[in-house]
Amino acid sequence: MTLSVANLSKRFDDKWALRDVTFTCEKGHIFGIYGADGSGKTTIIRLLAGLEKPNSGTISPNSSIHLLSPPKPSFWKRLFGSTGDTVGWQMSALEKAADESVLLLDDPFSGLDLSSRKQAFEKIRSGVLDRGLTVIFATNDYQQIFEICDEVGVLIDGEIRQTGTPQDVYESPNSAAVAAMVGRNNIFLGRRLTSSKTDLPEFVTVDGEHRLFTRKADIGTLGAINKNVALAIRPENITISFGASCPEDNLLKATVTDVRPQGPVTIVSLDAGGLHLEALVIRLVGLNIGDECMIGLPPDRIQVLKG
Repeated sequence: MTLSVANLSKRFDDKWALRDVTFTCEKGHIFGIYGADGSGKTTIIRLLAGLEKPNSGTISPNSSIHLLSPPKPSFWKRLFGSTGDTVGWQMSALEKAADESVLLLDDPFSGLDLSSRKQAFEKIRSGVLDRGLTVIFATNDYQQIFEICDEVGVLIDGEIRQTGTPQDVYESPNSAAVAAMVGRNNIFLGRRLTSSKTDLPEFVTVDGEHRLFTRKADIGTLGAINKNVALAIRPENITISFGASCPEDNLLKATVTDVRPQGPVTIVSLDAGGLHLEALVIRLVGLNIGDECMIGLPPDRIQVLKG
């Protein structure tokens, strides 16, 4: 069944834990609630499960909702010195759930090894598709959102700031706050130099005073000319070279300040005249700390963000 949540709010004493939370999850889909610890994820789960009453808002339907909350790996480890059969516990509860019901999962797989987590996700996915289940999955790990969810709501300070597919939210965050939450991102300030109507806005960065072209943005995001706004580019979208390249790629001279291998990829820290950036490369050859290089920031990969 489809779960609809509209303007759900919850206050504890004089503090709002949630404000006007709204989202929909259709039958056969998994909706992720992603946020940092303390952002309100568990409060949403408890409201949906009927363990707390909202101050305002509606949940439809308000029955056939089941909270699947096995002991987390830390619980098993305290008792037995190992993570225990968390996956088995979860799968047993999943199998007992009625068809076309709503299942609530509050970060049950944190601390599991990758193999066990993959096994659990595959079984949940299968159950959702075969039995028409609706699943709400809360976690503070965006990689898990990528692995299992059809849609995600990014929860910040008790408010859902953006919803969409996990990839869409990753590629096009609608604010600096979301961009900072969803994976690695280079976020820096710039002042617009060109008209709001131009197809290729130009900015000058506050740090380093580099002139950069960005992707097109609406006037509400661009703001007033010469006003500082946030710009962002993902590390994997920065190119590193030692020779000439296309000027339209926003070429900057930079110095390598750190190199951190991360298994199949490497994170390279760069100083471009005071503008500090990180680049992610698949294979690092002939680049060491202290080396100078050219970096490219393709305009269509630089996003202008709302504050």
